[in-house]
This record gives sequence, structure tokens and C-alpha cells, in this order.
Amino acid sequence: MSSLRPVAGAPDEIVAALRSWLAAEPEPAPLVVETSGSTGAPKRVLLSRRAVLASARATTARLGAEGRWLLLLPPTYVAGLMVLVRSLVAGRDPVLVGDGSVARALAAGAEEPQLCSLVPTQLARLLEDPAEAAALARLHTVLLGGGPIPAGLRERAAEAGVRVVATYGSAETSGGCVYDGVPLDGVGLAIGADARVRLAGPMLFDGYLDDPELTAASLVDGWFLTSDAGRLDDDGRLQVLGRLDDVVVSGGVNVPGPAVAARLREHLAVREAEVLGVDDAEWGRRVVAFVVGEAGVPALGLDEARDWVGATLPRAWAPRQLVVVEELPMLPQGKLDRLALRELA
Repeated sequence: MSSLRPVAGAPDEIVAALRSWLAAEPEPAPLVVETSGSTGAPKRVLLSRRAVLASARATTARLGAEGRWLLLLPPTYVAGLMVLVRSLVAGRDPVLVGDGSVARALAAGAEEPQLCSLVPTQLARLLEDPAEAAALARLHTVLLGGGPIPAGLRERAAEAGVRVVATYGSAETSGGCVYDGVPLDGVGLAIGADARVRLAGPMLFDGYLDDPELTAASLVDGWFLTSDAGRLDDDGRLQVLGRLDDVVVSGGVNVPGPAVAARLREHLAVREAEVLGVDDAEWGRRVVAFVVGEAGVPALGLDEARDWVGATLPRAWAPRQLVVVEELPMLPQGKLDRLALRELA
């Protein structure tokens, strides 16, 4: 077995290394893929070739198509990495979209790419450009993951003729393994008594590099214990309620931050919103809403925000601080930078 292979380098270098890794005999050593570190220090996840191939094949089976993929995400994180793997497994060279333009990638490509993966912020911005929206509509499927999907975004995509499939997963599951709330073939899904989402299947990671304690706590009896809370709806589809640590205990009340943020996004003056807990001498943790205002609409104030939340949710869940920002800070792979956001409170 060769030495461990960290996923690093320029996109074309990673493609070349992946091509060799996928063809290596015997079974090569696992890849080392870092998590985003959006809530703390990144973890180094070990992904075997068996796991990433299981993930790629399950995706092909669910979507009913394999082909050339466009890379619009950083390839050093699992979502971008799996874009490359799926394309190579299909026998196609991935399209490395360096400037973020799907329209230019399609115009320049001799072979029409068929699929891509995006995070919600990318999709929202591409849909604002008619040329980019038209280009997305030419693709077979856009996988959308990496965070909550704002209200109305999928509807906007559908109106533009873009087929969107929402994905849920992590580096520990070789990327998305639940599509539109339904596990891929071979994936086990369960909700623990504490509402924790548990996942099992052949695409699971081998463990964390040099961290046996964390591995033992996260991989239990063949199940990966995620950090997310969820529920199954009446149709048995997974609804992710947010991270377990997104529940802010404020003044003895458990406040689900994602539910409050979703309510704020329904306000006409709000384009984007996130809710986090911040240390507070009086409340223990205070609920803070971070809001990006809608252009041309009077800014939302704290009292109005509290009334808006309290109209449909318990009044005790209403934010005690409102921070208006021009844009939400994001990590390179498109996820919310929670650490940077808390510093603004």
C-alpha cells in the first residue's frame, strides 16, 4: 500500500493524481480530505477508493446519467473532489471552470458537459445572469448542497429550466449521500433519540487521520454519527433541521437557529439571514441574527425582526441582537464562515 495522499495542488494536478489513484493496483492508500472547518479546526478525513467509487456509482444510478462534469468548487474539499471522481469514472475529462462562468465553459467546450455541483450562493448568483441561467438549463442536473437552500431558490431554478437535486452529506460520507431527502442506494439513514442524523453504507470514511478517539466517537457500529439534527417527514424524507450545536440555549430556552433564520428570510427586507449564539453575561448565550438587506427596501430593525419572528414562532426565540452586513462571510468552498460571523456580533 502506498503512502497516504493528501488532496492538494492546482486543479489539473489533482485531476492527474486522481486518475492514477483510481487506476492503481493493488488498492491504494486512502485520500486525506480536510473538512471545511466552518465551526472549528478542520478534520482530516480518510477516504478509500472503495468509498469514493461507491459514492460515484450510487450518484450515477440515482440521476440516471453519467457524463462530463464541470468543476466550479474547490477540488481540495469533498464536493469538488467528487465532481472530478464522477467525471473520471465516466471516462470523461472534467471541465475546470476557473472563472465561475458556466456559459463560457459550455461555449468553449468541444464536448458538452452534462452535470455540475454548486452551493446555494453560487446558484443564486448564476441565476441572476440570463446567459448563465440559460447555460445551466442545458445541463442534465445541478447538484446543490453545502448548506441550507434559501426559500424560493429552487423555484427560481425550475422557472429557468434548471434541474436541481438537493444533496446532503459530508466528507465523511464521500460527499452527498441523501438526494432530495432520499438516501442513495445502499445508504442507511436513521434518526437517533437526540435527533442526531446517522448514516451508514459503503461510502463511509475509514476514520480521521491521527485521531483514533474522534474516530471511535464518530464511527459507531458501522454508523457515522453526524453533527446534524434531523427528522423524517410524512413521506420518510430527511429534513435537516441544522447542526446540533445550532440550538442556542438562551436564558434556559432551546432556540433552533436555522428555524429563526428561515423565518427572517421570509421578510421582504431580507435577502439572506443566519442566526448564531454568542456568549452573553445575562442570557448565557444570546440569539444574534445576521442579515443581508434586500436592495431598495428599508432596512429591517431589531424590534421589527423580533415581532416578525414572534408572529409565527415562540417569542422567546426572537433575536436579541441584529447585525446588518453587506454579505455573509463564506469559506472558499462556499460554506458559511461561522467563526468570522461571530466576530461581527
